[in-house]
Amino acid sequence: MKNKLLFLASAIGVVLGLVSAYVFGQQPPALPPEFNPAANPYAHGIYSEGIVESAQSQGENINIYPEVTGPITKVFVAEGQTVHRGQPLIAIDDSVQRPTTEQLKAQVDVTVAQIANANATLKSANDTLAKQQQSYSFDPKSVSRDVLDTDRNAANIAQTAMHVYERQSVEQAKAYAASVALLAKYTIKAPADGVVLSVQATAGSYVSPQGVYDSYTQGSDPLIVMGARPARLEVRSYVDEILIPRLKSAKQMSAEMFIRGTNIHVPLTFERVQPFVSPKIELSDQRQELVDVRVLPIIFRFARPANVAVYPGQLVDVYVSAN
Repeated sequence: MKNKLLFLASAIGVVLGLVSAYVFGQQPPALPPEFNPAANPYAHGIYSEGIVESAQSQGENINIYPEVTGPITKVFVAEGQTVHRGQPLIAIDDSVQRPTTEQLKAQVDVTVAQIANANATLKSANDTLAKQQQSYSFDPKSVSRDVLDTDRNAANIAQTAMHVYERQSVEQAKAYAASVALLAKYTIKAPADGVVLSVQATAGSYVSPQGVYDSYTQGSDPLIVMGARPARLEVRSYVDEILIPRLKSAKQMSAEMFIRGTNIHVPLTFERVQPFVSPKIELSDQRQELVDVRVLPIIFRFARPANVAVYPGQLVDVYVSAN
């Protein structure tokens, strides 16, 4: 009986092993790819990496740095917000500079009052001198020479005082204007119409002309990065230096951009070439990166696609027509 049970258990084990081997040995069909890899649309196209950026007539984006030092008291804008030229963006604490400006304004007001008093004194002295001179011209005995000299000296003194206060007023006005101009720098304003791409600081952050400290990169970043309006975008394509001789002329050059993770490709229009071959470090966040690859930046413009989101700073694949 025991032998029969052992043979039965062994048979069941063999069957289970065979079934398990069959089941687990089945290879599931491969899933179709979510998107096709970027394919060269040209017979002799050149591949290059590109980065999307806001449309600028020169440069990449607008990096805003403060001209003064201090903690931020208020941030008036948010990322993605459209702003206009002259619109306040960030306020920096001006508690040190404002009393100086107010003090200079008070000094200007005092000097203006002194000029008014000196003007009145001068007018009175000139009127008195004129009357004495007129009386002396009619009757020399009516006014003594000493009185005339005294009145003339009083008029000269009043005139000198008037000049002193006027010069003082000019210097104080210059100092006050300079102080007002410096005080205005504590409010960072938009230098042009555009969109706020990035705000690197918040209320309480300490800033300087070098920017604001970034605890992630341990470097200094601009307070605000601005770009052009959302409908206007460009892509900066980096062509390897060894492929530069194969590029077509500007009038004949065409390109297509492939958005990574999708099957969407967008035709590009040639905008300009940045005629400076530089090391390929723009697409890396490594601050001390050493490279031996040099690239030529070519800028193309394109219409923002309606069926997919594209943002400045996004990496894309670009194929450029070549000879």
